[in-house]
Amino acid sequence: MAEKEKAQAPAQAEEQKRDNNIYRSYNYIGTRETLAYLFNDFSNSFNINGYNERFIWDVVNIDFGINAIVSIFTGVWDVVNDLFISAIVDNTRTRIGKFRPYLVLFQIPLTVLGILYWLLPYFFPGTVGTFVPKLILYYSFCVIRETAHTFTDVARSGYMSTITPNPNERVRLITLAELLTGYMGEDIPGYVFGFLYDLVTTGKLRTELRTIFLGMGASTALVSSAFTLWFFIVSKERVPQSLERPDIKAGLRAIFSNYPVLLMCLSDFFNNFSNAVNSGENNYWIDVFGGNSMINTLKALVSGISGPVGSISYAFVAPLRKRFSSKFLWVGADMYGDFLSAGFFLFGVIGKNYLKLTPMLIVYGCREFLSKLLFGVNKVINADLWNEAMDYCEWKNGYRMEATTGVAKGLVLKIQGTVMNSIRNFVMKEIGYEQGVKIGTQDEKTKFWLFALCSVVPTIAGALGIVPKMLWPISRKKRTQMYYELSERREKMISEYVESVTE
Repeated sequence: MAEKEKAQAPAQAEEQKRDNNIYRSYNYIGTRETLAYLFNDFSNSFNINGYNERFIWDVVNIDFGINAIVSIFTGVWDVVNDLFISAIVDNTRTRIGKFRPYLVLFQIPLTVLGILYWLLPYFFPGTVGTFVPKLILYYSFCVIRETAHTFTDVARSGYMSTITPNPNERVRLITLAELLTGYMGEDIPGYVFGFLYDLVTTGKLRTELRTIFLGMGASTALVSSAFTLWFFIVSKERVPQSLERPDIKAGLRAIFSNYPVLLMCLSDFFNNFSNAVNSGENNYWIDVFGGNSMINTLKALVSGISGPVGSISYAFVAPLRKRFSSKFLWVGADMYGDFLSAGFFLFGVIGKNYLKLTPMLIVYGCREFLSKLLFGVNKVINADLWNEAMDYCEWKNGYRMEATTGVAKGLVLKIQGTVMNSIRNFVMKEIGYEQGVKIGTQDEKTKFWLFALCSVVPTIAGALGIVPKMLWPISRKKRTQMYYELSERREKMISEYVESVTE
């Protein structure tokens, strides 16, 4: 027995050396950059985007049927521009980095476009959903805005995996951001707008919906843009890129050659079927009970009660990641969320509780409280797995292609999403949803389907998304080996570059 342990000692020492390399305490990101990272994460949710559908349905007034058809054509353009924009980004090499030029230069133009979006109903007030000039302007604006967003979205997805080469510091940043930004008030715009929306639709506030959409939409856009721009200016890219520009075809093939990316793509693909039948929970509260200010009040109360539980859950992230594989945590969080959604639906159908405000508010509060138990784990693991997959690509292939690989991953999903969005518009018509009627006056059959389509139906439609998660290949041991070898390789790359410059 002693001889066996002695024989295993060198292997254990080597593994301990690799662990020390990965779990070293050295951090690359200082206090100012950490603070900017937190405010950038905060800015991503500081908006009223949850009410975009109500804006299009109730204010801009775009017909469901036309929107379903035209969405297919705009979706095709979305796919096409992703291909050439990702190629441009991945072949960019500048003094300030590969991604930062697009993130800094596009921020102000995108803010202007964002404000113009909320001005659309002022250009065509009181027009019907099939008014041709309005449709032409709306869809032209959507194409221009989407193209500009593609540059920043592609660059942002790659940038977040390069701000530090230390995977544990990256997880620390994600954990810190998810833990603190909720307390910084990122959900406040949604709560405030919910109250204003109800006051206007019930006639208690004498103003127009387009006014509150413009006021809050523009103000939140300015605030979030300022914080985002600050982060992009003060932060840096620290993971070195290969001097040789990678082959674009290799990036497109990476979705198949990079097994973790393939699994994430398949999981997203199966999960994405839920979007075709998801009517949105906000629409359930608005169209069944005539408003959602009461649910916003409950959310605030639940956040106050369950908030500490959600905060405490982040403390479990580090020990759980050491104890269990990413696969176990990824699958477990998914199954737990599906269980809660199914329970919410089952309670609603018993005695037609879905039409009774008080019982549904109570069960909603219970569901939100229970979801907080795995809140931290779910947030951090989902955010870090893509970064881990990009590091895996560098480990296997010797180069990073965050932009092109990200687009390759998203191509199938965008094509699928275009079809799903079109189907979703037809689903709303099929369940008897009537546009333009008084809030809360849809018939009972429609109300039932609005409830089912925001709870159990999306869960069932996206159930197969859990299967690829069960096949995640990066075990804790392989992860340790990967980051050890990447660290050695990156140091060598930097040394060779310095020597070539000084010669």
